Amino acid sequence: MKTYYNPEDLAQFGNMGENAPALWEKFMAYYGDVFKDGALSAKEKALIAFAVAHAVQCPYCIDSYAQTLLEMGVNQEQMIEAVHAAAAIRGGATLAHGMQAKNVIKKLEM
Repeated sequence: MKTYYNPEDLAQFGNMGENAPALWEKFMAYYGDVFKDGALSAKEKALIAFAVAHAVQCPYCIDSYAQTLLEMGVNQEQMIEAVHAAAAIRGGATLAHGMQAKNVIKKLEM
């Protein structure tokens, strides 16, 4: 399937550190620490990341976390429910920002 995003690029993600290795190492250390078990399990954090990946529309993250979650034993029903949670928050935020438009319209109509 042709797509704007090149699926092979996901495997090249580690190359992003080529020109700034110190920054890359700091990012990867932070990223690794974030996704360790803590108050939330690594599985819960990965499911959150999967939902957020859909909200920010990152196909690389969606691919990566779908694979990670399957390896962690998360099923399709759980993943799709997480996607719906992200969609509900994104939709709600859009509607909430509609208050900004309503305020501007009200002000300009005066």
